[in-house]
Amino acid sequence: MAKTFHLTVAKVGENLFDGEAVSATVPGVEGVFQVLAGHEAFVSELAAGDVRVTTPDDTVHSFTISDHGIAEVSYNQATILL
Repeated sequence: MAKTFHLTVAKVGENLFDGEAVSATVPGVEGVFQVLAGHEAFVSELAAGDVRVTTPDDTVHSFTISDHGIAEVSYNQATILL
C-alpha cells in the first residue's frame, strides 16, 4: 500500500478536497512540484494552472488555480488554498 498524507484543497467558502492523498502535483511560481508522504515542510506561492491529486484508490482529482494560491506542507499534511 502506498504511503499517504492528509490533504485539504480549499477556496474561500468552499472545501474542494479533504482526505488522504498519495501525491499532489502543484504549479508553483518557480515551477511545478510534487508533494508526497513525508515531504519536507515548506510554504510556496502558487501560479495559475492545475493541481492534480492522486488518492490511494488511484483516482485523480483536478482543481484549477485561475490566478494565484498558497501551499503549506508540514507534519505529513498539506493545505492548498486556491
